[in-house]
Amino acid sequence: MQLDQHPVFRKIILPWYDSETSCYFMIVLMIVFILFALVGIKITRETVEYHGYIWVPVLLLVMSSGVIVSTSIRLIKRYTWRFPK
Repeated sequence: MQLDQHPVFRKIILPWYDSETSCYFMIVLMIVFILFALVGIKITRETVEYHGYIWVPVLLLVMSSGVIVSTSIRLIKRYTWRFPK
């Protein structure tokens, strides 16, 4: 008897970079980047010579926040898919 090549009940295989552990690690890392960006914004506002470069920490803040939002949405979808009401 041969094994079915396309079984009906197949467990979804997630890549290592899409596991819950890596998502949580990514959120923590992005929080560190947000803190770094906030310090950068504070420094650029205090130093007159750096006023023209405030866009760099602001861009880092926006991009890190976007990664946190997208990763959180991914985790929420995965949690609601795994535990439906």
